[in-house]
Amino acid sequence: MTETVEVLLRGAEAPAYAHPGDAGADLISTDDVTLQPGQRATVGTGVSIALPDGYVGLVVPRSGLAAKHGITVVNSPGTVDAGYRGEIRVTLLNTDATEPYPISVGDRIAQLIVMPVTRARFIPVDRLPGSQRGEGGFGSTGYRDAVADSASPDQSGVSA
Repeated sequence: MTETVEVLLRGAEAPAYAHPGDAGADLISTDDVTLQPGQRATVGTGVSIALPDGYVGLVVPRSGLAAKHGITVVNSPGTVDAGYRGEIRVTLLNTDATEPYPISVGDRIAQLIVMPVTRARFIPVDRLPGSQRGEGGFGSTGYRDAVADSASPDQSGVSA
């Protein structure tokens, strides 16, 4: 399914998909910035968009920048609401402990994913229905598959 999204440009390139089937379109820097180790900066893209109602733009990191240089989007995913008409700016963070990272005008710095949004209707209740997980929070499911652990052989080679 392809939707048409009106893109308003201010001296920059329109977001573009690098390959057929890509979910994210590349956003290009309009600023020259050097991110020192641990530093963050908000970088312009020169792009303003008008999304149809019922859609959202999600600004996410580029995997190559993250894996090779430790560059990520601080508030990932950044949310571009359908009613927002300002410039899409990307807050980047250099997570590398020792190496600065230069960003030049024209560099691909993030990706924009446009998706439909389902609006929830929030209903106050006194009690929520039960579930298998219950109120278990962060880390409550552990870090290993308990079923796999119980099926793995112990020191004697016999399954537990």
